[in-house]
Amino acid sequence: MSVRIAAVATAYHPDERLAAVVESALETCAFVVVVDNTPGTEPTVADKISDERVKVLRSGANVGLAAALNAGVRELPDDASAVLLLDQDSVLPGDVVTALAGYLDDPTIGIAAPTPWDATHDSSYDTLAALRSDVADRTDVITSGMLIRRSALERVGGFREDFFVDFVDIDFCLRLRRTGLRIVQDQRLKLPHSLGDRRVHGRGPLRIQIVHYPAWRLYWIARGASTLLRENLRRDPRWALKAVLFLASWTWRSAAFEDARARHVAALARGMRDGLLGRVSLRYLPEGATYRAVR
Repeated sequence: MSVRIAAVATAYHPDERLAAVVESALETCAFVVVVDNTPGTEPTVADKISDERVKVLRSGANVGLAAALNAGVRELPDDASAVLLLDQDSVLPGDVVTALAGYLDDPTIGIAAPTPWDATHDSSYDTLAALRSDVADRTDVITSGMLIRRSALERVGGFREDFFVDFVDIDFCLRLRRTGLRIVQDQRLKLPHSLGDRRVHGRGPLRIQIVHYPAWRLYWIARGASTLLRENLRRDPRWALKAVLFLASWTWRSAAFEDARARHVAALARGMRDGLLGRVSLRYLPEGATYRAVR
């Protein structure tokens, strides 16, 4: 397969790293779409990017990750046979993208991905990485660093805008796998990425690393997980069990380690309820956000 790659990079109040992300993408990508979700009309780093191979989209509102990705995909050139998705802090060396593209020579693979790497702690975010081979089939991978076969993207459809931010990637991966395509991850290819405020709690062998999010973000995490739990309970019971364990883990960690634990646990509980009932609580949108759900 001769792979012509185009990239979609999403941003929100970006800093100078966004320019480095775009520059790195252009080493292997023929075209890059930057979708800046920063609310308002004040110039951002994205507005300073000047390259005929780059298109910058700004709506003046935070429309969520899924809507931003969908907007970016609509602007891709027709001759792109693969799409690389990037966050504003994901600077991928060109050899990583080239290696990922090689996996698409296998027609059974719809997504090839690197492993998310915590550069601050010099460790993988995946606590079970050591139990898998260097190249492994995965149920799902995170959005940033995904290299998606264009025909697979068109077959699966767009990203799910009612999820706003969290579980957009997992929903997409689940739908892609239902088409019979595989998702592979190469742990030797590292993606420097930040999942948020990651702190170590405890001492000695009892230490645990926790990613701290604001309460509004926990709502969307819980709503996405419980929505997919409801939708996949019969279709994929093993994944549904995984979602139950995920929600239980987030709940006890928030109750044990968050400073404002009552507010955080309440947000998780509301997200679980809304996901199981097919509802949404717009009061958990971040400031300046616009909800454009299509479902």
